[in-house]
Formats: sequence, structure tokens, C-alpha cells
Amino acid sequence: MPVLDHLDLVAPSTAEALRSWPYAGQVGVCEIDPDLADTAALTAAFDLPLTSSGNCVLVAGSRGGDQRIAACVVPANTRADVNTLVRRVLDVRKASFLSMDRAVAESGMEYGGITPVGLPAGWRLLVDAALTGEDVVCVGSGLRRSKLLIPGPALAHLPGAEVIDGLGR
Repeated sequence: MPVLDHLDLVAPSTAEALRSWPYAGQVGVCEIDPDLADTAALTAAFDLPLTSSGNCVLVAGSRGGDQRIAACVVPANTRADVNTLVRRVLDVRKASFLSMDRAVAESGMEYGGITPVGLPAGWRLLVDAALTGEDVVCVGSGLRRSKLLIPGPALAHLPGAEVIDGLGR
């Protein structure tokens, strides 16, 4: 279903971001059983290819007392290269995943539904280049009860998106 006609199926911050994003008219949303929100369960239940399913993970590090947070969107058949590539991109000594409580509190999204659409201002958005070559990428909606279907090339046009080769390993 067109997401702009069903903003009740996405997190409030996601809905707000979609209202002003020029590519939102190309985005779909589908309601799912919240028990299928995790990638492994969803791809198994619907026989979806892992290469066109995007996982969005939140990573933080600090440099000189400055906290740096990034959302990393990688194909589901990979893991974000946090210890090498993300750490270098953020220019921090050590990068680590945000705890579940902190990820939920600071993103305003449900764990298992975190999406690159509608993240807090000031966070960096790192997108694996492989996803931008997919026809459609399935990502979270900010809620566990739905998923967004975004054209892969449009991911590169999310506000602040930085497309990076090999982000997922």
C-alpha cells in the first residue's frame, strides 16, 4: 500500500520524515505480524531474498568527548563492519552498537523496527552501496507491525545518506 496513505502504520518520526521526502510517493508499506519483525523470521515466512532486506543498526563512538551516532543500513545477509569501516568513517577509537534501551529511547522507534527514515537530526546515515542497486529494499517502519518497501536507489536520497561500498561484510 502507498505509505503516504497509511502513515498510521509507521512511527511518528518516520511519518513526519516521509511527509517532506520527495521520494515518499515511491514507498510502500505492508502490515505484518509483529512476531515476524525480525529479519530471519520475516524472510523465512515470506521467502524474501536477504540481499533486498535491509537491517538498520545504530552505532556510537566518541572522540574528544563528542558523541557520534550513526545508523548503518546493510543487506540482511551481511553485518555492519563496525570495528573497521564504521569506526573509521565516524573517526572514533571504538564504535559499538547502542544498547536496546538507548536505541529505542533516542530513535523514538521500536526495537526490531528501527528504520533509516526519520532518524534524529545530527545522526549520520550510512547506507551500503549494494542496497542502492536493488529494485526494492524491505526495511523497518519504526514499528514492529509493518515494513517499508523502498526503491533501492531512493535510499541514497534519504536526508544525509552517505553511500558506502562494503559497509556490510
